[in-house]
Amino acid sequence: MTTPAALPATTHVGPVTLLARDLPRLSAFYTQLLGLTPTAASAQEVTLAAHGTPLLHLRAAPDLPAAPVTRPGLYHTAFLLPTRADLGQWLAHAARSGLRIGSGDHLVSEAFYLNDPEGNGIEVYADRPRDTWTWVDGQIQMATLAVDAAAVLAAAGLDLGHLGDAPPYAGAPAGTTVGHIHLKVGNAAQAARWYADTLGLDVVADLGSAAFLSWGGYHHHVGLNEWHSAGQGRPAAPAAGLGGVTFLTPDLDALRAHLRGRDDVQDATDHVSVRDPWGTRLTVRRA
Repeated sequence: MTTPAALPATTHVGPVTLLARDLPRLSAFYTQLLGLTPTAASAQEVTLAAHGTPLLHLRAAPDLPAAPVTRPGLYHTAFLLPTRADLGQWLAHAARSGLRIGSGDHLVSEAFYLNDPEGNGIEVYADRPRDTWTWVDGQIQMATLAVDAAAVLAAAGLDLGHLGDAPPYAGAPAGTTVGHIHLKVGNAAQAARWYADTLGLDVVADLGSAAFLSWGGYHHHVGLNEWHSAGQGRPAAPAAGLGGVTFLTPDLDALRAHLRGRDDVQDATDHVSVRDPWGTRLTVRRA
């Protein structure tokens, strides 16, 4: 008898919650950087969306300390743009803003990296077509090479030497999502087992000190690394930074059955919530 998968193959990453020491500043930063729109705002919380799709929940936490780099939690939130041309438009906008940006050509995608004002990592990327991805024995082949920034800009009809002539950024295009979430953990192998066992993710790349997992053959919905946090356990006290991750799925029944009897699970009508071994709150919500 075949056991049903804990979650359907179409499960994907939804909104990410950040605990903000300076809520107005962080909200303004993401609004300007990504061209997101506030859809709900108060003195305590701001939701930022792309064309009505919530991507970030920012919650005021002015009394929390900043998270040290060794603390398990957020490595980066990865915002997926629909096309390479969209990435080129965003890159021109970011370059004109004078931000310090890193990059990585991962074979399956082209990505740019930076931090927000409170030290939370950000990736902005576009995927290469799936038929160009290479799989070997069930493992996705990825690398970190130099991005051809001029070619990314050219895909948007822009010239690296004339960015000042580019039109103003029109904001996040329709179809922008949180493509994946990358977390810092105390032990990557242990974390990979936990996420696979608990949420039914497939381990699609195992690098020893890092692991990448997905549903439905994506290159990864969840990244896990111990590069700065090896040996760390669950933090004893709260800190600013990651407040939680939401995954969206069409069906919760198999997950409920899979997790039945676990005392660390919170089960509600439209969602199931659990914390990973390092304290990150994971909420699986019916889309």
